Amino acid sequence: MRINRKEAWQSFLLVAPSVALIAVFVYGFIGWTARVSLSEWKGLLPDYTWAGFSNFAELLADPRFMIDVRNTVLFTVFFVGGSLALGLGLAICLDQGLRGEGIFRAIYLFPMALSFIVTGVVWRWLMNPAMGSRLSGLNLLFHNLGLDFLINEWHTTPFWGIIAIALPAVWQMSGFCVAMYLAGLRAIPDELIESARVDGASEFQVYSTIVLPILRPVTFSSMIILGHMSLKVFDLIMAVGGKQIPLDVPAMYMWQVTFEGLFYGKGAAIGLLLLLSVAVLIIPYIIYTLRGETEL
Repeated sequence: MRINRKEAWQSFLLVAPSVALIAVFVYGFIGWTARVSLSEWKGLLPDYTWAGFSNFAELLADPRFMIDVRNTVLFTVFFVGGSLALGLGLAICLDQGLRGEGIFRAIYLFPMALSFIVTGVVWRWLMNPAMGSRLSGLNLLFHNLGLDFLINEWHTTPFWGIIAIALPAVWQMSGFCVAMYLAGLRAIPDELIESARVDGASEFQVYSTIVLPILRPVTFSSMIILGHMSLKVFDLIMAVGGKQIPLDVPAMYMWQVTFEGLFYGKGAAIGLLLLLSVAVLIIPYIIYTLRGETEL
């Protein structure tokens, strides 16, 4: 099939503005950030004096950055795991043909319409760490229900504070997992499920050996999307807990180093490490997707 040269030029001119903008504002800025991360830029005036990988070496030896990495891992595990587990459970319930399914779907998806800032402001009140006579939010609810053993200081608790921050993130993004899993469940042929039940498989066996393996691509896609969100989380933590070292993450450290400390070289190095961590998640997903399209 011959390609008309005129149509080829028209197609090229159509996408050329987008390509140029992406080249400048995405890859160009990535390159500039990489160059700044290798410089000694400190202060308002640019300083591109070559520093090599000294900024990266300082970060790897920085105890605060190690805390950031630990917090990011904890937040990612509980955020992604909680969202997937809750989303799958709710999707299975909705797939049973419940009355008012549309209302439940809207309720589960509504939190996705909110920004992390709004979610953080609301959950900052719900997870108020005040004790004694000043109980409020969830702690007051637990007290009224006679569940005083659940009362805690939430995000102000050392080590567990970052896990408490994952709760509002799970609340907001579990609806996304519900939608993903529900679409996957509705795509499974009913004949396949019924034949397994006729053969004597229990409901647990049906879901563990048939449904969950079929939903593996959905789980993988959801993990990638939620994982890259967790690696660059910033606004939710700032809205709930503010600037606290126990809640510190790389994005928060980058903000403080760059715009409060004016260490632009070090801040660019943190940003580049964040980009690489996201790429570690995204690139395997892209390869997996392209491989699947090729096989089709």
